Amino acid sequence: MSEFEAPYMQALREFLVAEKHAGKTIFPASANIFAALDATPFDQVKVVVLGQDPYHRPGQAHGLSFSVLPGVAIPPSLDNIYAEIRRDLGLARPDHGWLMPWAKQGVLLLNAVLTVERGLACSHQGKGWERFTDAVVARLNEEREGLVFLLWGSYAQAKGKAIDGRRHKVLKAPHPSPLSAYRGFIGSGHFSAANAYLAARAVTPIDWSLPPRAALTQI
Repeated sequence: MSEFEAPYMQALREFLVAEKHAGKTIFPASANIFAALDATPFDQVKVVVLGQDPYHRPGQAHGLSFSVLPGVAIPPSLDNIYAEIRRDLGLARPDHGWLMPWAKQGVLLLNAVLTVERGLACSHQGKGWERFTDAVVARLNEEREGLVFLLWGSYAQAKGKAIDGRRHKVLKAPHPSPLSAYRGFIGSGHFSAANAYLAARAVTPIDWSLPPRAALTQI
């Protein structure tokens, strides 16, 4: 039985339907709930970035952790990610927050919880998503080899505690939130370290630069 057929996933679907029938707005849109898995298929994953919840303000969440659509203001945590990439790799700060180019190269941008109620951060925690994404992480850990797991903050580190560090590269740092980024995320060197590990395994590294907004192809 696949995870999608499991009883807890049926209960999760019923919860989401009931929330919508109650007039609540759920982010991201239904078509984008599994966008991270759609954009980065299982056999193409090279790097895993574990987030926590989707953004809960209108226009932000579209299914990839830390990412927002072109034209949406870059959130503070993503801005700090860009700051570390510039410090680590010397790359210019992008003028948008759309991380799909990373996803298409094999960076799985996976939130632990895949939906949220508008304006209410963490509102869908404990409804079943954590079990689903734990299963995704477990499969990657067990069935793939040589992946890089970027675990930023205590939440991601707890979720990734079972990852086999002998078969994968596990990099840990504080969360890039403004509250913690300068306690070790800035200066972590995770982006160069990830690429060095991939290159050592004869895997094409990630191009962490992003094309300018004006050059983005249609979504």
